[in-house]
Amino acid sequence: MHKIESRTVVPAKGLRGEVIVPGDKSISHRAIMFASLAQGESRIRGLLRGEDCLSTMQAFKSLGIEVDEKSADELIIHGRGLDGLREPTDVVDCGNSGTTMRLMSGILAAQPFFSVLTGDQYLRKRPMGRVIGPLSEMGAKISGREDHSKAPLAIDGGGLHPTEYHSPIASAQVKSAVLLAGMQIDGTTTVYEPHLSRDHSERMLRYFGAELESFSGGARVTGRVVLKGQDIEIPGDISSAAFFLVAGLIVPGAELLLKNVGVNPTRCGVIDILQQMGGSIELTNQRELSGEPVADLLVKSSHLHGIEIGGSLIPRAIDEFPVVSVAAAFASGVTTICDAKELRVKETDRIAAMCETLGALGGVIEPREDGMVITGGHSLSGGRVNSFGDHRIAMSMAVAALAAEGDVEITDTACTETSFPGFWDLLTLISKDS
Repeated sequence: MHKIESRTVVPAKGLRGEVIVPGDKSISHRAIMFASLAQGESRIRGLLRGEDCLSTMQAFKSLGIEVDEKSADELIIHGRGLDGLREPTDVVDCGNSGTTMRLMSGILAAQPFFSVLTGDQYLRKRPMGRVIGPLSEMGAKISGREDHSKAPLAIDGGGLHPTEYHSPIASAQVKSAVLLAGMQIDGTTTVYEPHLSRDHSERMLRYFGAELESFSGGARVTGRVVLKGQDIEIPGDISSAAFFLVAGLIVPGAELLLKNVGVNPTRCGVIDILQQMGGSIELTNQRELSGEPVADLLVKSSHLHGIEIGGSLIPRAIDEFPVVSVAAAFASGVTTICDAKELRVKETDRIAAMCETLGALGGVIEPREDGMVITGGHSLSGGRVNSFGDHRIAMSMAVAALAAEGDVEITDTACTETSFPGFWDLLTLISKDS
């Protein structure tokens, strides 16, 4: 459980410097998982040591995987193959991590033993039916609270068959859970989705040697292919970079260079959105790391304007909408976000949370069932806001405070450790260098 902290952020006179953001959270989770399911040794560099990824690491240790932690951001995982996991002797604690619980559900549903997944008070409120449903169609035996929709989840593994699953939502976690279950059984499993969700699982599984095909509208995997241990370099997290992209755009006179950031096309919708709003963001030194596209991002203070955001852009930027709404508050005109009902079932209801927090500082923001309408151009005052225990709300409000007219106190900020250890120190550093 996070300790409760408060932080006060003062308006910045400018922002300057180079920014190194932590390793990508989604890729870090998957690197640990897939290396554990591969045969032989995998060396992972650039790992995010946030609480969520540490929950994944601990989960696999409890399943018999040996992990050598060589340094703060490097580890060696001794994979045991698809059949090498052992039945855990206790419940598996996923902490606050929805990615851990949902992807582990797919992995453990195919394993021939009993396991129980649980998490903290926030994770136990989040919907798990979206992965239990398709896994149950494959023959999985998973039970949970509230009609098998909430954790703790009891999984009586094994006995699965391949499936063709048509997902009603574009969710990388749902897609990955089904593919990970299908990868462990004979036959071909296919997942279709309405829009392309992030494809880190597909890229990395192919990197490990899986027989996996991506196509317009989904992906399919052939089961029982042997994965081989690999060396993995994890790029910086675009979701973490987004806070500094927006800060660089809304603080007058700012210029920041964000180094070594992952720019996977299925993830970098936030760059497209901010550029459409008039933001100056330049991609330089573009290259590839372990199957993932990477670049350095040069961002400069810009005059932003409101736009309409919806459709296929939503899953490509779903985690960034709290800070996108901050950018919209400082833009001229109206920004409309729709088709984003998924925001209501994140670590908190992020639509309600951003409306309350930005509104408390004088922002003009109206909630919709599937998004928000933000009327920009109104100065934000100082004040006191609550993060609701959500790391992305806390960091988004810190960014808003940099361009506000007074100091902003943010309560319950220890939650930022789940995805961005060192965020507050980095924020202070670039403010001092300005």
